[in-house]
Amino acid sequence: MKKRTLNRRKFFTVLGAGGAALAAAPSVSIASLSQQSQEKPATNISDALKHPRKSISMPGSYPGRVVMVRNINSVVNDEPVEAVAYLMLHKSILELTGQSDLKKAWRTFVNPGEKIGLKVNPVAGKLLSTSHAVVKSVVKQLTESGIDKKDIIIWDRRDMELKDTGFTRDNYPGIAIKGTELMDENGSFTDSVGKLYGERNIDKEWYYWADVEGEYDAETMPYMINGGKFSYFTRIVTQEVDKIINIPILKNAGGSITNAMKNLAFGSVSNTGRLHAQLWNDTCAEVCAFPPLRDKVVLNICDGLRGCFNGGPGANPQFICNYNTMLVSSDPVAMDRIGYNIIVEKRIAEGLQKAPSPESLTFLSMATALGLGISDINKIDLNVLEMI
Repeated sequence: MKKRTLNRRKFFTVLGAGGAALAAAPSVSIASLSQQSQEKPATNISDALKHPRKSISMPGSYPGRVVMVRNINSVVNDEPVEAVAYLMLHKSILELTGQSDLKKAWRTFVNPGEKIGLKVNPVAGKLLSTSHAVVKSVVKQLTESGIDKKDIIIWDRRDMELKDTGFTRDNYPGIAIKGTELMDENGSFTDSVGKLYGERNIDKEWYYWADVEGEYDAETMPYMINGGKFSYFTRIVTQEVDKIINIPILKNAGGSITNAMKNLAFGSVSNTGRLHAQLWNDTCAEVCAFPPLRDKVVLNICDGLRGCFNGGPGANPQFICNYNTMLVSSDPVAMDRIGYNIIVEKRIAEGLQKAPSPESLTFLSMATALGLGISDINKIDLNVLEMI
């Protein structure tokens, strides 16, 4: 059977279309959402809620607590500085945990012998992927805390995007690099019998079902893995890691934010194209409520050294800026709420909007209702640290 390939132009067209849909989705008004509530497609969120929570389940050890560290020297000539990122992470981890010893602080989240997955975000390419300055700082502090490199996996949805943005064995010796969707050395997504490589990496025992059909052409299918009404979780989260450290980027999605929750939800399941138009908010919240994410994500580290305030989640150079900021929290909902404030402040300053839009936070309210974190800004314990 002929192997299925995707040319480079089509590849970026597929990504661009998804980004456009994502950017548009959060702009739906609350009134519109209310009117559509009876028409909104059903999902299997009740399946997620049947599973008992664990002591480490979201929002983790420090619900509602967010540490923000800012350092004007964290980016030089538009390049994140690893040595500064390391110090920012060091300070924020100690502040979050209340520990004075870095090893003890990290051991509140992870332990030797556990498989630790670092969820990065390379979707916007080299211009705006999770920075190596932050990821290498995380790896260094993990190993200094007794975690063996062989027990660390850097992962995301697409293996080819990881490679394109420098997440390779050469840059991260001794660490596994893995994507759910795969392309071989010949540029093909399928094996000798015509089966998508990505099919090997999804777990059909765990899925997010929504009453929306995923229908894709032959060139788009490799980026979805399957069509239909099921979005299957990657085996990376269901079988291959014990703990997850989420490392998103501070980016906008229309007037909303694509950060911790979105990085996890849309990066962990297949067949996502169908979910953008009607279920963007639902997907961001509900997928994270399933045990493979809810019970494994122990820490969220927002790479806000460089981010964007418009045109996200893609990378449009004119909208990229240096926030010189890192956010750290065990609570992804609280972290996204603080991240939203940073982005909306920048958007208002740039004249893109006049005021915050409550409807942009719908997914966070839904996540709070599911017990995943705190979205009420008045209940969030924010600690701001300025470094020089």
